[in-house]
Amino acid sequence: MNTLVIIEKYYKKGSDLYNILVQHSTDVTNKAVSIAESHPELNIDIQFVKEAGMLHDIGIFQTNAPSIKCFGTKPYLCHGYLGHDMLNSLGYPRHALVCERHTGTGISLDEIVEQDLPLPHRDMQPVSIEEQLICFADCFFSKTHIGEERSVEKVKQSLAKFGQGSVRKFEKWCAIFL
Repeated sequence: MNTLVIIEKYYKKGSDLYNILVQHSTDVTNKAVSIAESHPELNIDIQFVKEAGMLHDIGIFQTNAPSIKCFGTKPYLCHGYLGHDMLNSLGYPRHALVCERHTGTGISLDEIVEQDLPLPHRDMQPVSIEEQLICFADCFFSKTHIGEERSVEKVKQSLAKFGQGSVRKFEKWCAIFL
């Protein structure tokens, strides 16, 4: 799989948004691969992590997030399921699940319903070790400060606004991946 060919179906190569997406995805992928390589006991599918890490945010162009050059119509929170639908239609259902399940530390069906989030009513929490790893690595990088890796403490502070459940899940991942 050539992930850049897939990205270039939807993003103009060299555009600001393309550069933001590719750099962010590269940072996330490199961190995830580094973790996978340092934990052979977890039997992580590294090739899959390389592919899915590059594609996890492919749906962002459909959202309205001007600060990162996204001028779509959907709320940014929707980028995961939008990316899921895109990759699923291309015949990549496993990669599609990473898109859908990577936001924050994942979003439960209960959270979607209770908070009336603009998302399909289904569980969107990472399940496989590869999904969890990409979600974890993504927590360290924003698309507004490209190339800057957050510290564990900064990630926890950022996740705290979503509740202590998100922080506890992240801490669990720290024990597994770091």
